[in-house]
Amino acid sequence: MQIYLPIAEISVNAFLLLGLGGLVGILSGMFGVGGGFLMTPFLFFIGIPPAVAVATGANQIVASSISGVIAHFRRKTVDLKMGSVLLAGGLVGAALGVLLFNYLKQMGQVELLVQLFYVVFLGVIGALMFVESLNAIRRMSRPGTVRKRRQHNWVHSLPFKMKFRTSGLYISAIPPLLVGLAVGILAAIMGVGGGFIMVPAMIYMLGMPTKVVVGTSLYQIIFVTAFTTLLHATTNYTVDMVLAVFLLVGGVVGAQIGTRIGVRMKAEQLRVLLALMVLGVCGKLALDLLLMPSELYSLAAAGQ
Repeated sequence: MQIYLPIAEISVNAFLLLGLGGLVGILSGMFGVGGGFLMTPFLFFIGIPPAVAVATGANQIVASSISGVIAHFRRKTVDLKMGSVLLAGGLVGAALGVLLFNYLKQMGQVELLVQLFYVVFLGVIGALMFVESLNAIRRMSRPGTVRKRRQHNWVHSLPFKMKFRTSGLYISAIPPLLVGLAVGILAAIMGVGGGFIMVPAMIYMLGMPTKVVVGTSLYQIIFVTAFTTLLHATTNYTVDMVLAVFLLVGGVVGAQIGTRIGVRMKAEQLRVLLALMVLGVCGKLALDLLLMPSELYSLAAAGQ
């Protein structure tokens, strides 16, 4: 069944959109990420203009994250205090990111910027996550291996310390604010929830327990992506509501399935799978940038 998307100005199969929304919802529930790092490139691949894909993809992340965080609230694995500190930085970052996005859109460089951001960030984060996850699995597989207690690092020496009881931490509020700021900027420019950066940062930099990270990440993602969508809709009018509705329906259902799958898998296994997905999408986008576009010949013919 084909549907017409008025803002994107193309026709797309409705079942394809529902399937994409469901896939991202499953990832959201499993990994604690908004799933935009896959959704936005997939929308590129089916012909959605990058500006529309970024703005509308952020809208879909809101629904899948809400669906996933409800399940984590029931399990009491959401650190509301940490999530609120991350959120404060995220809202400021989202506002700055939308300003930069609109400026580059006026310059005609937004499509290239979005794709380059994806290749660089997904490549670096995916590689780091993959190596670290493999090392964690090797350590656990060795007989007699004892887990080391969390060691103090530079994060613990910063001022403005706060107690985060759910996470069992007493650290400065500055690192969570900076993580939230970076995630907010990426949410605006790339149409992502930023979980693929926030989840590793919360585990390896802030030292949060993995069981609390997923739900807390989703909590922050909800408000930052909703704010980002609102800014995009009111400043550059690139939110396609028809596209958003189909992605939302699939995302809500998929998030509940993903949460159940994630509970049954080990944290290390989840991180390896997420790293592989990130690297796979990065590779596809890099190839699209390097390979010569097929439209070149038709443009040349039209100019003759």
